[in-house]
Amino acid sequence: MQVATLMRFIKIEHTLFSLPMIFSGAFLAAGGGISWRLAGLMLLAAVGARTVALALNRIIDREIDKHNARTAIRELPAGRMKMFEALAVLVAGLVLYFVSAELIGRFCLIWSPLPLAIFVFYPYMKRFTPLAHFGVGLGLGMAPLAGWVAVTQSLNNLLPGVVLAFFTTLWVAGFDIIYATLDEEFDRQANLYSIPARFGKPTALRISGLLHALAFAALLLVFALYVRSLAALPLLGIAGFLLYLEHAKANDVELAFFKINAVLGFVIFAMIVVGVNFP
Repeated sequence: MQVATLMRFIKIEHTLFSLPMIFSGAFLAAGGGISWRLAGLMLLAAVGARTVALALNRIIDREIDKHNARTAIRELPAGRMKMFEALAVLVAGLVLYFVSAELIGRFCLIWSPLPLAIFVFYPYMKRFTPLAHFGVGLGLGMAPLAGWVAVTQSLNNLLPGVVLAFFTTLWVAGFDIIYATLDEEFDRQANLYSIPARFGKPTALRISGLLHALAFAALLLVFALYVRSLAALPLLGIAGFLLYLEHAKANDVELAFFKINAVLGFVIFAMIVVGVNFP
C-alpha cells in the first residue's frame, strides 16, 4: 500500500476539525497552559481517534460509496486498497488511541471506548434517520470533553466542557448538512436519509443556518461564563463572522466545509487561550 493511498484513506487533514476543540477543552479545564507531554499525548490520541473514525466510515460505507459517482473513487470501492489493509489501518489507529489514552491517565483509558461507540454507530444512522448529521456532530462533540477529561482526570465540574461540546455538536451537524447537499439526489435514489434528501437543499441550508445560530449562542454562553475577557472579544466576533461566511459560501462546498471550518476551529481555540490567560 502506497503512502499516498494511505493518506487519502485516513484524511489526516480532517484532524484539523477536532484538534483545536480538544485543546480548547484542555485549556479551559486547566485555566491556562498545559504541559508539552500532555499536549503531545493528546495530539497522538487525536490522530489515532480520527484514523479509527475515518477507517470505520470507509469500511462501513464501502458498498454505498461504490454506487455514488462522487465517492466511487475512494480507495476501497476503487480497489486501490484491500479490506485487510483497511482493517490494518483501523487496528493501528486503535493501538495509537488506546496507548495514548493510557499514558494520559487510566481514567481516560476507562472512558476511551465511548467515542469509539459513536464512531461505529453514526455511519449507520443515514440508513434509517435524517438525524444522522447529529451523529457526526456528536462524534466531534466529544473532542472538548476529551480535552477536559485529559486535564482533570475526572468528570467533576464538567459543565464548561459540556457547553463547549454542545457548541461543537451543533456546529459540526450544521456543516455536515452543507456537505450532504453534494449527495442530495444520490441519497434519494439510494433510499438513504439526510436532511437535504428529505427536505431539499434550500430548506436544508436554512436548518443548517439555524443550527449555526444556536451554536453561536452556545459559544456566547462559553464566553460569558468561562472566558470573560475583553481581549478575546474580537476572536468571538471573527468566529461569528466565519459561521455567517460558511452560509454565504454554501454553494462552494469545498470552501465552506473544509477551509472555513478549519480556520473557525483554531479561532475558537485562540479565543479560549486568550480568554483564560489574559483575564
